[in-house]
Amino acid sequence: MKLLQNVINHKMNTVTADELLKYAKQFNVRINEAQAEKIAAHIRGKNINIFDDAQRSKLIKEIAKIAGPSVAKEVNTLFVQFTQ
Repeated sequence: MKLLQNVINHKMNTVTADELLKYAKQFNVRINEAQAEKIAAHIRGKNINIFDDAQRSKLIKEIAKIAGPSVAKEVNTLFVQFTQ
C-alpha cells in the first residue's frame, strides 16, 4: 500500500495542468483550464502527501485562495478519489 501511496503522491507533486484536467474529467470534477494551470503550478514541487489529512486540508485552503472555494471543494473531491 505504501508503494501505491508513493506513486500517487509523486504524480500529484509533478502534475501538469493537462493531466489535472484529464483526471478532473475522468472523475466528473468541474475545473477549467485556467484554474488547472494555477492549481498545478501551486502543487508542483511541494512534496505534499495527499494521504495525510492535515496536509491535504492545508493544500485545499491554499487552492481556495487561488481559485475559489467551489474549485477547492471540487479538487478535494478529486483528491479523495485518489486516496480511497
